[in-house]
This record gives sequence, structure tokens and C-alpha cells, in this order.
Amino acid sequence: MRLAPTRIALLFPLWAGALALLAYFVPGLFAPFSGAIVPLLVLIMFGMGLTLRPADFARAVSRWRVVLLGLSLQFGLMPLAAWVIAQALQLDAPIALGLILVGSVAGGTASNVICFLAGGDVALSITLTSVSTLASVIATPLLTWFYAGTHIPVPVVAMLFSIAKIVIVPVVAGMLINRLIGARWPDRDGWCALVSAAAVGLVIAIVVALNATSIATLGAIVLLAVVLHNAIGLSVGYGVTRLVTGDPIAARTVAIEVGMQNSGLAVALAQQYFSATAALPGAVFSVWHNLSGAALAGVFARLDARRR
Repeated sequence: MRLAPTRIALLFPLWAGALALLAYFVPGLFAPFSGAIVPLLVLIMFGMGLTLRPADFARAVSRWRVVLLGLSLQFGLMPLAAWVIAQALQLDAPIALGLILVGSVAGGTASNVICFLAGGDVALSITLTSVSTLASVIATPLLTWFYAGTHIPVPVVAMLFSIAKIVIVPVVAGMLINRLIGARWPDRDGWCALVSAAAVGLVIAIVVALNATSIATLGAIVLLAVVLHNAIGLSVGYGVTRLVTGDPIAARTVAIEVGMQNSGLAVALAQQYFSATAALPGAVFSVWHNLSGAALAGVFARLDARRR
């Protein structure tokens, strides 16, 4: 049975959205499973490792110019866009601070999954996530201070441990199994895409359920700010990378990496050092960027299907 990742991605936005709606209206179905988010992400990363080889990462590292471009967009575009949106919409200070914090963090691990489903360069995506996470140790507090005039400590060790636990270790384990299997499981890319899509759908549902109250009480202005911020990251990330490199696969990879932030970290930092109100943009972004990423993966899948 062949399960093409592009075919799976075609339907992914539909049932991911359906799960999100179900979780919003009946949060009790998914909220109790908040502890499953990390294991699900680990499972997803392991599955992606099953589709990767060391040569993929060697190719990603050799494209250091694209990595530098991605980092420049990540820490140049996103915090600036957050500040401009906050000024244009005249957001209250705590909301503006929360949005700037979202723009100042690194790319999130969910971007790697969406990149996989969108037919992007997964090795390049993981490389960008890892490098931007390391860079965020300095960039996040500096950018938050520059745009919001606020000093925040960033949990360096915790961030690095989280990346190692959720991304690096399961991906490496999957790559080792991939090497042992060789050509004995020719359909594994499709099956891994199916499992990843199902796991991402569950993660989206759990995140929506956990933030259902916030979503219900937030003002339309906050949702508008988050949607604009995410849209700028995705569109400018794609456009600039396509213009500079001429490579559509690199463009979709960088777009997803730049547009999908580590909003969970932004929420944690806001709650710990500021206020629940400042954490609201990150909470909404956590929901929205998964839905927009799922929709974008479907768009790219349709484009790929038409070319075949």
C-alpha cells in the first residue's frame, strides 16, 4: 500500500481543522492529554529520521548561505514585523510585549513536521531550527530589549535540552533504524507521513483545547495581530528566499521555518516574567500557526500533485 506524503498532505488541512473545531467546542476531549504533546513530537521526529540520511544533513550544511538567510529573516523580519503590527494596531503594552516576544524566539519544532508534509527540505528545516535555537540564546533577550525595552533571562540549558530531547535524539535514532532497514521497507516515507500527520492533528487539537478559554475571550484585534504576523513570516520568507536562491523547495522550507515560531517558549517566558495577558499572543499563535501551516502544506501538496 503506497501512501504518498503529498496525498496525505492534501487532506491534512481539512481534518486538522475539523479536530481543532472539535477541540474548541469540546475541550474536555483533548485537554487531559496535555502530557502527550512532547511524546507525540518525539514520535514525529523519529518518523522523520526514518526518511533521512546523513547525506541530507551534509547537503543542508553545505547550503550555509540559505541557513544564514533563514536566520536573518528569523531574527530580522519577525521581531520587526511584530513591532510594526503592534504600533499599527495600537495594541496595549502587555499584548504588544507578548507579540514582540513571539517574534523574537526561534523557529519551533512543529515547523519541521509541516515542512515534511509540505514536501520541503526536512534536513534544512531541522538545521535551521537547531541553529536558530542556539542563536536565540543571545537574540531573544536582545531583541526583546531593543523592541520592547524589557530585559528577560532566557533558559539556555532548558532550551538546549529540549531541542536535544525532542528533535536531535529521535531524529538520529530514526536515521540509524533507516540505515539498518535499507531498502527493505520501500513505503516507509508514506507511512511516516501518515503517522506524522495524525500526530500533528492530535497536537493541534490538544493545543486548541488547552487554550479554548483564551481563544474565546481574546479580542479580535489580538487574533488579527497574530494572523498578520504569521502571514508576513510565511509570505516574505518564501518570496525573499525564492528571489535570492531561485529554489522553490528552499523557499517553502525557509517560509515555514520563519513563519512558525517557538510560541510555546514565548508563552512560558511571558507567564514567568510578565503576565498572563502578555502570554496571550503566544497562546493564540500556537494554535494559528499550526492551522496556517497545515493549510500551506496542503497548498504545496496540490502544486506538487499538478506537476506530476
